[in-house]
Amino acid sequence: MSNKLFKDVISQMKVSIDRVIGVVDSNATVVACSSVAKIGEANEMVTLDIADSADVFVRDGFTYKAFGAGGKSGYAVFVEGSDESAARYANILAVSFANIKQYYDEKYDRNNFVKNVILDNILPGEIFLKAREFHFNNDVSRVALLIRVLSDNDASIYDAVQNLFPDKQKDFVLNISEKEVVLIKEIKSGIEARDLEKLARSIVDTLSSEFYTQTSIGIGTVVYGIKDLARSYKEAQIALEVGKVFDTDKIIVSYENLGIARLIYQLPTTLCEAFLQEVFKTGSIESLDQETLFTIQKFFENNLNVSETSRKLFVHRNTLVYRLEKIKKLTGLELREFDHAIIFKVALMVKKYLAANPVKY
Repeated sequence: MSNKLFKDVISQMKVSIDRVIGVVDSNATVVACSSVAKIGEANEMVTLDIADSADVFVRDGFTYKAFGAGGKSGYAVFVEGSDESAARYANILAVSFANIKQYYDEKYDRNNFVKNVILDNILPGEIFLKAREFHFNNDVSRVALLIRVLSDNDASIYDAVQNLFPDKQKDFVLNISEKEVVLIKEIKSGIEARDLEKLARSIVDTLSSEFYTQTSIGIGTVVYGIKDLARSYKEAQIALEVGKVFDTDKIIVSYENLGIARLIYQLPTTLCEAFLQEVFKTGSIESLDQETLFTIQKFFENNLNVSETSRKLFVHRNTLVYRLEKIKKLTGLELREFDHAIIFKVALMVKKYLAANPVKY
């Protein structure tokens, strides 16, 4: 716990208590005091009493009361004087500081705990023990949203996202790097992917409009309990990486909506290269120009419907048929046949994936 917190609380309390008050650590060094000059002083005669005394004790004209967490006293509050009022003040301050310390330590440790879980830095057997120790609710559904900064500015995305989700008991905002923040969001049962995308959209829009920060968000799948949070986080990472390859115009990518791109991403590159060599004649896929590739894209978008595709391309139906015949001659695949169209679609995605060489998780 930061000594600054002790100082802030004492600064507020000294208005109501007309005596010198302060806090010493386990080495009996003054870490906070209403008399600034005393900060940094040490009294070796108090050191043992901090650990051993359960009640108030008096040393050198000051009344002390130890406090801490888990039955261990790591600090003591002190009040000027040795009378009953000093003892009463010391007891009141000790209870106050103990509660404040427990709250902030628990909050800090809970965040670290969740971060260690999603980064796989904690043994599986320890997860439930730690969860119980931190009073972490394991019987709810959560999802990981990875928020990645795309623009360069001085705004603190971590602080901004924390302000958007102030409930520290349910939602956890974790710094991963200078450009990445993870939101572990507690959600109600029955929530759907489109609801999570709406949530992500509201985050993107707020960061853009209020903080002038452009971001993209990867959404993992919803998991129950805490053990699978690491999986949801990795899925959010994969969603962003796969999105960079196959959906370059999207800034919100959900793992559930990746489709076959999710499978391609997880294949070894050697297997992908072998697939392309088996499907196409040597060099045939490279011989397709941009106009032909655009035609193929529109043909797929219109569900292999020749008439609808020609209308969208503003070309005669026979012109489109001619282009499809040309593709068949070059590749050996008849795109008007569903099975061949699927093979070609997958092959184009595999080629795009190999060219992008995305980061693997």
